Amino acid sequence: MSGPLIEIDDVIAGYTPGVPILNGVNLELAPGELVGIIGPNGAGKSTMLKALFGLIPITSGGVRYKGEDISKLKAHELVERGIGYVPQNNNVFPSLTVEENLEMGLYLRPERMRDRMSVVGDMFPRLAERMKQRAGSLSGGERQMLAMGRALMMEPEVLLLDEPSAGLSPALQDEAFIRTKQINRSGVGIVMVEQNASRCLQICDRGYVLDSGRNAYTDTGANLLKDPKVIELYLGTLTKAH
Repeated sequence: MSGPLIEIDDVIAGYTPGVPILNGVNLELAPGELVGIIGPNGAGKSTMLKALFGLIPITSGGVRYKGEDISKLKAHELVERGIGYVPQNNNVFPSLTVEENLEMGLYLRPERMRDRMSVVGDMFPRLAERMKQRAGSLSGGERQMLAMGRALMMEPEVLLLDEPSAGLSPALQDEAFIRTKQINRSGVGIVMVEQNASRCLQICDRGYVLDSGRNAYTDTGANLLKDPKVIELYLGTLTKAH
């Protein structure tokens, strides 16, 4: 297709009526692109993903997917259309096995279960070794892989990742970023919210800096990494947090 896969246009949204967290944000995702969203705590990064995925109401503005207005659609309808979402917290079913968690990701298309299990198992070999293990007994890094794997079961065209490296050791953070890039290279467009700003900008095609629910800067990841104002205002403090 020509044109963006995802367009967020002047979206105002929040959790409480009359108290917006997003104050007119904009974003575009081209097919196969990896877009990063960075910014200080409370900037509205995760809220932006939730508004895009139909988890909080949009007061004004709109979200389009392949040119279609999806602003009023529910999360399960977006999954059916090809959009996957991996939240930062509570992103696996701890009492279910790895295999059962992955099956939950494809309950809409059970006839494709074997094929998708094989693909996801190849992408995450550690999961393939732990299919009968309860998700609650996995390490933090393994749970993150499982959450990604479950979202990929439906073969999405777009994957929304909320803080994929949060709470992980430096080595596992690196692995999360490598996996994210690997998924992107397989043809999946990714919008990634990430507190590890420098690492995010190193791997993304384009980056958005949010501040107070508004777009502060937008450019290629490489350009934002060396922009003096972005370094002074955001990268210094955000990088020190890691």
